[in-house]
Amino acid sequence: MMPQENRFEERYAKGDTPWDLGRADANLVEMVEKMPVKSCRALDIGCGTGDNSLWLARKAFQVTGVDVSARAIKEARSKAQQDSVECRFLVADFLKQQVDGAPFGFVFDRGCFHSFDSAEERRLFAENVGAHLGKGGLWLSLIASADAPQRDPGPPRLSAAEIVFVIEPLFEIRSLVSGHLDSNRPDPVRCWVCMMKKRALD
Repeated sequence: MMPQENRFEERYAKGDTPWDLGRADANLVEMVEKMPVKSCRALDIGCGTGDNSLWLARKAFQVTGVDVSARAIKEARSKAQQDSVECRFLVADFLKQQVDGAPFGFVFDRGCFHSFDSAEERRLFAENVGAHLGKGGLWLSLIASADAPQRDPGPPRLSAAEIVFVIEPLFEIRSLVSGHLDSNRPDPVRCWVCMMKKRALD
């Protein structure tokens, strides 16, 4: 199987990036404004070309965006420079690397948690999110839902039970609601909008 970074680099090279909206995901906007999530150091995992990171930065968050694709990060940096938005973008494999700048108060991922094939990989991802969050830190994850049929091609899908099984030991689930991934297509993917708070384990 092609390594994840090569797979995404190839898709960015081809322009095969249906997840790239050209704007912040509406679920992120709604949750940050509704909770509300106070401005803080924020980490955007799998930031792509940076639209969610840039939106957070405009809301006074101090943002670090990371992605495995060097092409995506290059474009994100270009957007930030063009729009005069202060935002840090790094090429990194979050499952394997520690990101400078921790602890963060807020972590966002749009479709990263669900992209791993095994519960063990998802557990490692969740543990790494926890390691990057400060006390009481929040994690918002948009996770494709198994309540709708698998679409080919389409993102992997998880049930609510699969999410809870991995997340609950480390995070208190504050909100788990059914919605849709924001999309430029007429048939957006069903998703779970999951807001979590880091547990105090010590």
